[in-house]
Amino acid sequence: MYQVPDQHGKRAVVTGANSGTGKEAAKRLAEAGAHVILAVRTPGKGEQAREEILAAHPGALIDVRPLDLADRSSVRSFADGLIADGRPLDLLLNNAGVMNVPRRTETPDGFELQLGSNYLGPFALTVQLLPLLLTAPAPRVATMSSGTANRARIDFDDLQSTRDYSPTRAYAQSKLADMLMMLHLANLAVQRDWPLLSAGAHPGYTRTNLMTSGPTLNGGRPGRLESLLYRIVPSQGPEQGAEPLLYAATSPDATNGGYYGPRWSVVGPTKATSLPRSAQDRAVAARLWAEAQKLTGVSVADSL
Repeated sequence: MYQVPDQHGKRAVVTGANSGTGKEAAKRLAEAGAHVILAVRTPGKGEQAREEILAAHPGALIDVRPLDLADRSSVRSFADGLIADGRPLDLLLNNAGVMNVPRRTETPDGFELQLGSNYLGPFALTVQLLPLLLTAPAPRVATMSSGTANRARIDFDDLQSTRDYSPTRAYAQSKLADMLMMLHLANLAVQRDWPLLSAGAHPGYTRTNLMTSGPTLNGGRPGRLESLLYRIVPSQGPEQGAEPLLYAATSPDATNGGYYGPRWSVVGPTKATSLPRSAQDRAVAARLWAEAQKLTGVSVADSL
């Protein structure tokens, strides 16, 4: 098991922290001494997760704050609340997401739900929190992607999947977008001489409610292939699945632009892994970043 280094004195935000890899990551960070903010869509579930973590670690420092990544106003309110606190932010773990939503659904802002929740929301959150991150001595942004992104591409002509919607293709595109966001942020840090480290991770095949909550959204159900894969593909629990993200967020050996996942692709201890070729294209990463700024109305120039 990966041992999280001492995090005393550090402040961390974990999105989607009420269950799965997010809750496990929050628990391990709190155990290591970090002050952890559980950023959750449903505060009641966040409070329940907080109580569970405190039961295991009574001295842990944990707050719960509402955050709906599918809603730009919620992202803005969350970021403004942290900025009003006036305290540096050492770690941002972009973990939350939705997966394989059966029918094309839009966010309150009119974005395709998977792109909005998995990429545009985390993008806006990350950029708006840059002022706090850059006041920390060695800040990190760790972004969770997925192995499904390896076979994806960014369709700039139909980014919102309005003409041709496929649940799995839209999900894969959104997670490739996360990789490209991680890469561009790493490049920005080098170009602007920021002390920030941006790294990515994927959880392999981890048993969480992500695999069922998306396919069952709005009355949908997992397809036959998904149902079969759930039963036959080797899988692991959130304890192991959270480790690549924790490694990206805390390991002294993690590198800027590094990408981490299970040793045997779907399961196993964490190792450095190569980004797919589609996630290494800096021109595509820069173009997507510019598109995200236009869509969300959030930019580095305005945030800093």
